[in-house]
Amino acid sequence: MDSVFASIVQAPEDPILGVTVAYNKDPSPNKLNLGVGAYRTEEGKPLVLNVVRKAEQLLVNDQSRVKEYLPILGLAEFNKLSAKLILGDDSPAIQENRVATAQCLSGTGSLRVGAEFLAKHYHQRTIYIPQPSWGNHVKVFTMAGLSVKNYRYYDPTTRGLNFQGLLEDLGAAPAGAIVLLHACAHNPTGVDPTVEQWEQIRRSMRSKGLLPFFDSAYQGFASGSLDVDAQPVRMFVADGGECFIAQSYAKNMGLYGERVGALSIVCKAADVASRVESQLKLVIRPMYSNPPIHGASIAMTILKNRWVLCQTKLPEL
Repeated sequence: MDSVFASIVQAPEDPILGVTVAYNKDPSPNKLNLGVGAYRTEEGKPLVLNVVRKAEQLLVNDQSRVKEYLPILGLAEFNKLSAKLILGDDSPAIQENRVATAQCLSGTGSLRVGAEFLAKHYHQRTIYIPQPSWGNHVKVFTMAGLSVKNYRYYDPTTRGLNFQGLLEDLGAAPAGAIVLLHACAHNPTGVDPTVEQWEQIRRSMRSKGLLPFFDSAYQGFASGSLDVDAQPVRMFVADGGECFIAQSYAKNMGLYGERVGALSIVCKAADVASRVESQLKLVIRPMYSNPPIHGASIAMTILKNRWVLCQTKLPEL
């Protein structure tokens, strides 16, 4: 008897993750994995950062820790520290309770939760993403029910930013459209606007009521400074307007398999942020109910004790 699924066709491997599948199958001793970007030792083995090892030791030694379910929005202190990391310790938006933050499943999960929220609650269902962009962006937003369009970004002839094309395309976007912005270290080109160009982008977008959705997957990697790399996001937040920010700790903490991320929605008023937060719970609950505790606890420990952890020696294991 034939399977009821006999008509299902074989799907192609993911263009990014599929490289690792092919790498693992290749019997050659002289091979190099150029797929997913992840820290490796000189021998090509996975590398866990010392600061992550130290944070895990602190967690393991804390006998008061339990494995209870987290709230739907995740670890509250992790959310607070994540918002401060991207918006700044002295952010007026945080001080005025205008930020709704949810712990999500790394950058992909943060983008998807934000996309699902927008598809349900926002009047515009079109999102503009740069050309080129991370390969998963189109799928994440399309699967959530948004319509994806491109805006010009990279100029292969100059190997730099097509700034004029970017401004023209965003200028032609319908009022209220969503715009995906790479906060820093644009993936895959590595080309970022200057501070002056970011300011022009901000003014152009705000004049048309375009909604910024930042993907911050590499904070600290572009300039070497967490604060400098967060400057584009903070420029948009400083004008009092609203924006979405998806954060990932996969790269800057090397927590790839822990799936640690956060979605922050900056609102114009505290009461709006409170209502947004309540609706975020309704998006998350039927999706994955609540996020895992371990990876977020590692990130929280690092963010809370980063100066101490960076200056202490890792004991012999």
